Amino acid sequence: MISVSGMRGHVGKDLTPEIVARQAAALGAWVRTRGGTSVVIGRDARTSGPMFTLAAAAGLQSVGIDVIDVGMAPTPTVQMAVEHHGAGAGLIITASHNPIEWNALKFVGPDGIFLDADSGAEVRRLADDGPPRSGWDGIGVMTRDEGAIDRHLDAILALPEVDVDAINKAGFHVALDAVRGAGGPTMLRLFARLGVKVSGIHLDADGRFPHEPEPVPANLGDLAALVRESGADVGMAVDPDVDRLALVDETGMPIGEDYTLALAVAAVLSRAPAGQQPVVVANLSTSLVVEDAAKRGGGRFVRAPVGEANVARVIVSEGAVIGGEGNGGVILPALHVGRDAPLAAALILQYLATVGQPLSELVAENPRYAIVKAKMDRGGDLEAQFAALVAIFPDAAIDRRDGLRLSWPDRWLHVRPSGTEPIVRLIAEAPTQDEAAVLVDRARNAR
Repeated sequence: MISVSGMRGHVGKDLTPEIVARQAAALGAWVRTRGGTSVVIGRDARTSGPMFTLAAAAGLQSVGIDVIDVGMAPTPTVQMAVEHHGAGAGLIITASHNPIEWNALKFVGPDGIFLDADSGAEVRRLADDGPPRSGWDGIGVMTRDEGAIDRHLDAILALPEVDVDAINKAGFHVALDAVRGAGGPTMLRLFARLGVKVSGIHLDADGRFPHEPEPVPANLGDLAALVRESGADVGMAVDPDVDRLALVDETGMPIGEDYTLALAVAAVLSRAPAGQQPVVVANLSTSLVVEDAAKRGGGRFVRAPVGEANVARVIVSEGAVIGGEGNGGVILPALHVGRDAPLAAALILQYLATVGQPLSELVAENPRYAIVKAKMDRGGDLEAQFAALVAIFPDAAIDRRDGLRLSWPDRWLHVRPSGTEPIVRLIAEAPTQDEAAVLVDRARNAR
């Protein structure tokens, strides 16, 4: 299954070592056309990861590319390593929150941002054509980078937005669920340096997920129970490749992934210089709680099309101080332009240390919104459906950058075709569940 910046599939079926080697060789050929000579590779904890790492390395070396292997590491660690080494690209072997039978290749550009659609199409063309291979005297070499995770954590703790002493003095107790992905070792090292007591579950990084790995409220039952049993100040869950963070409050209540970004925004804007209007970026499907946090902190809020690469590029073009996606992905460009769960955890702890309130109180101070999501087959004329919706809601603000988004001061509706499946995604947010459901139903039936 092809995506904008890579591909994914079922291990042993539509994702095999042969396919991985060919795709990696194509990425290497793309790097060569731009004068690059090296590619950084890394992986999550999935059992198929080591096999695909070897296949990817062979493909890259076969076109004369030197390989820098960071091993098992968070996705943001690999992105930062690309920039650190001045590499021509990065190749991350992870299917993120997909089930264990999946794996994927994600291609990163020399700027540490996932490839855009045009660059991804060039790599696919090279794979289809068959990239030219090097002879015996042109094969790339492979080296290991053992310091990538430590550099990543050092950079987080050196940020002016993170007061290490204040967090240490707060004496936080965190309950952690790493879903047996790549995040256990990294998050434990981060928390040790912040003086945080940890009660953990599913910390072994063996890739054998004990429950559905996406960090959404429905999958946080184990963590919620651990928070209640341990008396932790906050529960934190990361996804298998450690670029998303979800939170559970001190009562054992999952608060929703959008609050991760909203609280991180509050943390950063609370330390922004007076007299400025910092820019905050989030995608078109991100909750209003993030927009509220940005405006409350004196920021200017900008939306971007869905997808990390899209958000990242708008962050750069707007000169934003922070951004991300409502799935628990936080991007701080002062660190790097990619979603980062260890960073998000540090910012959340920083904010809790600053305000001195429990997480449940911070959430209660925000207006409550309900989000309803649905999908339908992409069978009819989507443009006709969009026109019908615009006619039904003439008072709405219209955004056509990514499907159709209609918005009002306290609610919105987003209808967009999926980039990976033959479906249309419907998502709405409103003050109540019923009001959001009405918007979704109107969209589903628009003709």
